[in-house]
Amino acid sequence: MNIDSIQNGYVIDHIKAGRSMELYRHLKLDTLDCSIAIIQNAKSERMGRKDIIKIDQEFPIDWDMLGYIDPDVTVNVIRGGQRVEKKQLKMPDRVVNVMRCKNPRCITQVEQELDQIFDLADREKRVYRCHYCETAYKREK
Repeated sequence: MNIDSIQNGYVIDHIKAGRSMELYRHLKLDTLDCSIAIIQNAKSERMGRKDIIKIDQEFPIDWDMLGYIDPDVTVNVIRGGQRVEKKQLKMPDRVVNVMRCKNPRCITQVEQELDQIFDLADREKRVYRCHYCETAYKREK
């Protein structure tokens, strides 16, 4: 397998195996006009199997959304073909408009223009609660 090196962009590494396409959709990578490589089920000593996404273009990234979807990922920022920064992500304290409240009586079901806000309730169990109605939403590991 031959994948070109990245000159300016990002390498999103240590993605839980099978979760790369979810990141692809949430990052809206289909709207970029650049090379994107998705490597799925790569061998990893630390994780067993992992996914990797290489993006050959810099663009604004919602770090909270990325940390919510997979808080164990690392993001390497590449400039001039060299890694200039390595970001370790974590679960954000608050996520906005990444998921929708499932409670049919929540105000967000009636007032559709309201932001969907969830606050971290339990970091260990990966539980978020709707900011408006307190409905729990557990993120699978």
